[in-house]
Formats: sequence, C-alpha cells, structure tokens
Amino acid sequence: MGPTRRRMSSWTLLTLFLTIIFTYIFMVNQKNQNGISGLLKKNITILLWHWPYGTRYNLTGDVCLKDYGISGCSLEDNRTFYESANLVVFHHFELKLQRQHLPLALPRPATQKWVWLSLEAPPNNGDLSAFKNLFNLTMSYHPQADITVPYGKLLPKEKPGLDFVIPNNKSYEACWVVSNFQRHHKRSTVFQELKKNLNVQSYGLFAKKQLPKEMLLPTISSCYFYLAFENTESPHYITEKLWRNAFQAGTVPVVLGPPRRDYEAVAPPKSFIHVDDFKSIKALAKYLRDLTKDPEKYNAYFTWRQNYTVKLYTDWRERLCNICPIYRQFPTQKVYEDLRAWTKW
Repeated sequence: MGPTRRRMSSWTLLTLFLTIIFTYIFMVNQKNQNGISGLLKKNITILLWHWPYGTRYNLTGDVCLKDYGISGCSLEDNRTFYESANLVVFHHFELKLQRQHLPLALPRPATQKWVWLSLEAPPNNGDLSAFKNLFNLTMSYHPQADITVPYGKLLPKEKPGLDFVIPNNKSYEACWVVSNFQRHHKRSTVFQELKKNLNVQSYGLFAKKQLPKEMLLPTISSCYFYLAFENTESPHYITEKLWRNAFQAGTVPVVLGPPRRDYEAVAPPKSFIHVDDFKSIKALAKYLRDLTKDPEKYNAYFTWRQNYTVKLYTDWRERLCNICPIYRQFPTQKVYEDLRAWTKW
C-alpha cells in the first residue's frame, strides 16, 4: 500500500469519526429541543374539586378541543389528579354551606394554583374570613377578577344586518319570572309599585305559575318588556336575566341592579331601560305604556341587533376551558390574604 492510499484511508476514518460525533451532537440537541417543546405544549390540567350546585357534566375525551376549539387543556373532576393538577377550582357555594371542604390535609404541590370561583354578588357569599392565604386566583363575573366569566356577552356579527325579526305576538305589557321573592329586596318593592300602573304577568314559585323550560323564552317573547331585576344591587352583577330572559327572548329589558354605566359597559345604551333613570315608578310605568303604543320608538330598542348576537354562558366546562389560553399570564407568586378585601367593590 502506497503513501497516497494510506492518506486516503486516514481521511476516510477521520471523516467517518467526525460524522458520527456531529450526528450524536445533533440528535442530543434535537432531543433537548423536543423536550423543551414538549414542556411548552404540555397540557394544562384543571381539576374541578366539586361541581357547582351538584350538577355533573360529561368530561369524556378532549372536551375543551372537541367542543370549544381549545387545545392543550385537560379538564378533570377525578380527585386522583390532585398532585398533577396545575389548577384546582373550588366553587364557593358548596364551601359556604360546608357541603364540600378544601383539601387542607393534603400536601399541596408548590406550583399548583387554587382558584376561588363564585358567580354570586358579594353580599351573597357569606363570611369569607376562613379562606385567608389559601387562594391564588379569583374567578367571577366581575371584570377585576383574575378570570372573568360573565353570564353572557354580545358578539359582533361578521356581516352586520337586521336579520332579527321583532316578535309581533306581543300580548302583555311586561312579564317577570321570579322564584326567590323577598319583600325586603328593592326589586320586590319596584314590582309592587309597577303593577299598579302596568299589566305585569308574573311566573315562578312566587306567582305559583311555573313555566316549563321549553316555554320560558316563547312566553317572555309575548311581552313588550321583561323585568330583568337582580336580587342584589352590586357592581357589574348582571346575570342571565338580561342575556337570556330578555335579549334571547326578543323583548326589551327593564333593568334593576348595578348602575347604568355597568350595563353600558356590556350592552348598547339603547338596548335596555334602567329603573334609576326615572324619578318615580309611576313615571317608569307611563313611559313603558307609551312605548307600547309607539312602534317606531319601541322598535328602536332592537336596532343593536343589526351588529351583535347574544352569547350565553351556561356550561361550566366552557367556562373552565377558557382558563387555559390565559394560564401563562397569571403571576407565579400571588396569594389572596383576605378574599373579603377583594370583594369590596
């Protein structure tokens, strides 16, 4: 074997050795990159400790992706996921009544966040002093919550146009569906005064005239106005009484709850009538009655429908799945020393 041939063999071996080394380095680097990518794409696990009001929903399969188009989000209600859950959500109503309890005896993972969930107005949450230094996040209808979950909202239409037909089956001046009738509530006083000057059809436990679920919206649609009266006057507390009972039914809501500015933050000014805008309930009744006799002015309360559709939130799964897209925005170190301070709006 000559010198040239020996040099070629040496170069071949060196090339082969370097190829193996670089290939190994590339594979290790690629594995690390995939690992980082895998961490970034890892599912966020949300554990619901107990279902609100005891009503369970089906969590079979990838619910968030299948039903709401949200990927990387795992929704669980099996408490065996406690140690691996990124967030654990506790609905306050059951805690308040002591039907459910916090897992204080279990070791709590260092990075796990506890979420306090309530869609009730602060006066209805009871004493919160027992929950000091436990929760990292709040979940409420209020816009200042860490996770805001409204009862409903208006979505802009892709193609604006008046495709909503105003029901022409109006038979009653106003209607009200109420079960929790308490004489000390402001809404009860307003109702009693209003019906002296207006034909108000009432339904629910209070009226001893129950409406089947499928008849709720059709019945309300036969009324010119719906009394969307909240049981508590509290900032931003606007429930399904506006979104479903009035807007979805196709009637004009007469609202009683937070100030007009809170309603205008979520709905057009000319989409509702606020009780506080009138110097007396008698003046309100006269205004409503006059509107029933003036189709042009009455129909003006529906013009907002040219640009918006109503989105109603009723499924707890959807509310929980919507946490995942904003999960990485939450602060890493945050604890509510006193929930009472947060709810004093």
